[in-house]
Order: sequence, then structure tokens, then C-alpha cells
Amino acid sequence: MIVPTACFAFLLSTRRSSPLTHCASRMSSSLSALPNLNKSDGTDASIENINEAVKGKHVALYFAAGWCPMCTSFEPSLMQFREAANASGKNVEIIYVPSDRQAADVVKRTSAMNMLSVPIGEEADAMKTKYKIWAGAESMKLGMGRRSGVPALVVLDGSGDEVAFLAAESKGAKALADWPLDDSGLW
Repeated sequence: MIVPTACFAFLLSTRRSSPLTHCASRMSSSLSALPNLNKSDGTDASIENINEAVKGKHVALYFAAGWCPMCTSFEPSLMQFREAANASGKNVEIIYVPSDRQAADVVKRTSAMNMLSVPIGEEADAMKTKYKIWAGAESMKLGMGRRSGVPALVVLDGSGDEVAFLAAESKGAKALADWPLDDSGLW
């Protein structure tokens, strides 16, 4: 997704008053409930941090956990994909949606992968519930109605709508081949 900067500014200027905010005039329902984001060091990301991170980039939500062996084995391929995309001018921003058990674990992972993250707890749970992706260990809390466990990615379009679901839990690194191409065939 290429994020409209004006809409992100609106979202972020109002996000502290409500964990889930709306920008219906510029974004579809897929991003109308964007929660607060944290920088890779675990501190709140400012409007400037987020604008800088997402401006002109394609965005995907990465659902994972550090305790999950499938996630940690998938991540080298994900990082190679992101590096190759960025090197080819097809910039990608991946936002981590954690199933980790502690905030310190999220910081360790996002620092290593240089990612923004959805804060652990209610905001991450809301994103997991919205996209129906969570770890099996979270089923008692989030229910049985998931479409996938972790790892998984949801690729968003410029309007904030889901355009692709990458089932890394079942496909591993091969799931990255499902990232949608644009009209030029390069993306």
C-alpha cells in the first residue's frame, strides 16, 4: 500500500485520544482502525517517524512471534525479500503485529528486523482479530475462528484494502511469491 501522507498525519494527530482512529475520507476500512505504532526500540512512534517510514512505500502487516520456530526460520527470507525490493526501487515497509508474550521480546525482534510494530496487548489483538491471524497459543483468548496462524503477512493496497494474504505458516518462504505484481510485472 502506498499511504497518503495527509491521511497518516490525520490518523496520527488523533490517535492518542483513541487507540483506534478513523480516516474515512481518505482510507478504506482496512486502515481506518490503524492503532498506535511503536518504533523498533519500543517507544511510541511520532507522526514524523511513521510518515518517514511509510511514505511512498508498499506496506504489509507481518503477524509473528519470536517463540515461534516457523516465524524465526521464515524471517531471513522475508528480510532478503525486503532488501531486494528496496534495492530495486520498490520500497516496502513491514509492520510487525506481535504474538510475543512480553514487550521486551517485541523490542528485541523489531530492533533486529528494523520494523515498526503494533503495541503488544489490546491493539495487537484488535489487528489479529480483524485479519483473523493469530498463534494457536492465543486461541483461548482470541477464539477458534482464525484463517491462519503465524507467520503470515497481509499486503495492503494504496487505499488500505487487503490485496494479498501470504500464508507463510503453510508455505514458508514460497509465500513471498504471492506478493501481488503491479501492471508493469515488476511488483
